[in-house]
Amino acid sequence: MAGKKKFIVILLIATILLFVAGISFLVILMTLPEPPDKEIKMAIEALSNASSGQARVYSPELYSKAEAAFDSAMAIWKRENTKIIFLRNYDEVTGYARLAQQKANEAAINSEKNSKNLKERIRQKISSLEKTNAEITRIFLGFPISNEIRSRLSRGRMLLKEAEIAFRNNQLLKANIKISDAEYLLESIYEKLITDIREYFKSFPDWQKWLNNSINTSRKNKSYLILVDKYAHKCYLYYAGSKKYEFDADLGRNWAEDKKIAGDRVTPEGMYKIIAKYQGSATKYYKALKLDYPNEEDIERFKKAILDGIIPPSSKPGDGIEIHGDGGKGTDWTDGCIALRNADMDKLFPFVTTGTPVIIIGSEKRLDEILNNK
Repeated sequence: MAGKKKFIVILLIATILLFVAGISFLVILMTLPEPPDKEIKMAIEALSNASSGQARVYSPELYSKAEAAFDSAMAIWKRENTKIIFLRNYDEVTGYARLAQQKANEAAINSEKNSKNLKERIRQKISSLEKTNAEITRIFLGFPISNEIRSRLSRGRMLLKEAEIAFRNNQLLKANIKISDAEYLLESIYEKLITDIREYFKSFPDWQKWLNNSINTSRKNKSYLILVDKYAHKCYLYYAGSKKYEFDADLGRNWAEDKKIAGDRVTPEGMYKIIAKYQGSATKYYKALKLDYPNEEDIERFKKAILDGIIPPSSKPGDGIEIHGDGGKGTDWTDGCIALRNADMDKLFPFVTTGTPVIIIGSEKRLDEILNNK
C-alpha cells in the first residue's frame, strides 16, 4: 500500500514537472524574437521600386543610403542568427530595414522629380540648338567656311540629331551627354562665324556709297547697271535706277576675303565696267563679260599691300575677272569670276555694252537686317 502511495506521489510530481516544463516552453516560445521578415521584404520592394525609377542615376545619394541601410540590416540579421535562438535580438535589424525602406522611397520620389527636371532641361537645349543650327544655315549658307569649322559643324549637327533620338527613346543620360557636346560645338561655331561676318561687314559704308552713287547715275542717265551682291549670291541688272532682272550667281571659292593677289580665288569688290564681250569660241564659259579688273584703285591697294608687307613683292594682282556662263552649280567654284546660268547670260548679254558699269559689293543689306531676318 505504501509503495502504491509512493508511486502516485512520484507520478503526481512528474506530471506537475511536465506541466511546468510545458508552460515554461510555451512561455519561451512566446518570448522568442520574431524574425524581421516583413520589414526586410518591404525594404526589398522599396529598393526595387527605386531602382526601376533609375534612382541610382537621378538620386544616387539617397539610393546609396538606402542600400547601405539594407546591407547593415542583412549583416546584423546574419550575426544574430548565429546566436542561441532565445538570445537573438532583431531590433537593430528592424531599424535598419525600416531606414532602408524610408530612404528608398525618398530616392524614388526624388528620382522622378530630378528626371522630370532633366527632361525639361534637355528639351529646352534641343529646342535652342535647333534654332542656332537653323540660324547658322540661314546666315552662313553661302559664306566661306574653313574645312575645320565645317568638320566641327557636321559633328555638332550629328550630335544634335543623336541627342534628339536618345531623348525620344527616353534615354535621358545619353541625350544629356550628346546635347551638351552638341551645344559646345554649335554655340562656339555660331559665335566664331558671327565674329567673321561682322569683320566682313565693316566695309558696308563703302558698299552703300558705291551702290547709291551708281543707282543715282543709272536713274539720271536712264542707263544700265550691273550689281553683284556677293553675300546674297545675286547678280542684278538695273535700268534707270530700278531692278530689271535678278540672277543667281556662283562666285570665287574665297569670295568673302579681300582680293589681294592672282590665284587667291577671291571675287573682288569695287566699281568696274565691261571692257569686252565674248561668246562662242572666244570663251570656254558659253558667254562672258570681261571687267576692267584691276582698275586704278585696285592697283593702288595692291601696291600698298606690298609696302605694308601684307603680300610678297613678287606678287601679281591678277586679271581676267569676268561675268560668264556655266554657272548654276549651287557652289562657289570660280577663280574669282561671277558665273551665271547660260539661260541667264542669254537674258543679260543683249543689254550690256562695253562701258556698262558693274558694281561688286559685299551686301545690299546691313548686317543687322540679315541677323534679324528682315
